[in-house]
Amino acid sequence: MAISYGAHPFGHLCGFLFRAGEAGQPVDLEQARQWLGTPPAEDDASFVWLHFDLADASATPWMQSHLPLPPEYFEALREGSRSTRLEMADDTLIAVVNDVAYDFSFDPSEIATLWVAAGPRLAVSARVHPLRSIDRLREEAKKGVRFGSPVGLLNRLLRDQGDVLMRIVRQATLDVDAIEDKLLVGRLQRQRMDLGKVRRLLVRLQRLLAPEPAALFRLLRQPPPWAAAPDLDELRQSTEEFSFVIRDMSDLQERIKLLQEEIAAQVSEQTNRSLFTLTMVTVLALPINITTGFFGMNVGGIPLGDDAHGFALVVFLVALFTLLAAWWAFRRRRD
Repeated sequence: MAISYGAHPFGHLCGFLFRAGEAGQPVDLEQARQWLGTPPAEDDASFVWLHFDLADASATPWMQSHLPLPPEYFEALREGSRSTRLEMADDTLIAVVNDVAYDFSFDPSEIATLWVAAGPRLAVSARVHPLRSIDRLREEAKKGVRFGSPVGLLNRLLRDQGDVLMRIVRQATLDVDAIEDKLLVGRLQRQRMDLGKVRRLLVRLQRLLAPEPAALFRLLRQPPPWAAAPDLDELRQSTEEFSFVIRDMSDLQERIKLLQEEIAAQVSEQTNRSLFTLTMVTVLALPINITTGFFGMNVGGIPLGDDAHGFALVVFLVALFTLLAAWWAFRRRRD
C-alpha cells in the first residue's frame, strides 16, 4: 500500500455522503470506497462526493486504482489548465471549470482550474490550488446544505462560480469608475497601467469562460440519462447566468478600450503642447542667439563698436526681432 504523508491521506480534502432528503455525512476514503462497492438499492438517489488536492502526488494514482472514473477524466488532469468545457464519457459528466484563487487579488495568474467528474453515484472534484467556489461548496456541505444528485452539486458549484465572477466584474467596474473620475481631472500617473491590468484580467477570464455556454447547451441537448429534469433546469439557468457575466465582461472591456484611447489622446495632446512650448522658446531665442553669435566674433569691423549708444541699439533690434518672431509663431498657432 502506498504511503501518504501529511494531514490529508492521498490528497483527500473532504468527503460527504448525501442521502435523499438528508444533509451530507462526512466520510473518509475507506468508507466511500466501501459504500461504492455496495450494490445500490432500487430508486436510491444517494451519492458520495470526494474532493482531492492534486498537489499531493498520490492523489491521482489512488483515484485511478479505487474509483470508477473514465480515462477521459485523467486525460483532462494531464492536460492541465484549459478552457472550461463539459462533456460526457462512459455515462459520466466531466467538467473542466476555471475559477479564481481563494486569496484572489485581481492578478491574472491567480486563475486556476478545477476538474469535476459526476456520475449516478459518485462526484469527484480535484484542484491544485485553493479556489473560492469549491471552498464555498465545502462550507455549505459542512453546514448541512442538501444536494439531491451529483448534477445538483455541479449546479451549485457553477452558481457559486458565477457569483464570484459577478463580484469580480462589479469590483472591476468600480475600479474603472474611479480611474475614469481621475482621468476627468487630468491625473494620469498610473491610470494606463491600472486599466491594462484590469483589461488583461477580463480578457483571460473571458477566454477561459467563453466556451462554457456552448458546452452547456450541447449538454442540455443530450443530457445524461440519469440526470433529473429539475437539475437540468438549474443547469440551464446557470448557462444563462454565465452568458450574462460574459456579456458584462465584453461591455467592460469595450469601455476600458475607450478609456485607454482617451488617455492616449490626452498624452498625445500633452506631448504636442510640450513640443510647441519648446519650439516657441527656440524661435524666441533665435534672434538673440544670432546677434550674440555675430558680435562675439573676434574680427575687425564689428558695427557700432565705437558708438556710445550701440548697446542700446542692439538691444532694441534684438527685442524687435524677438517680438516679430513671437507674432509670427502665435499667428501660425491660431491658423
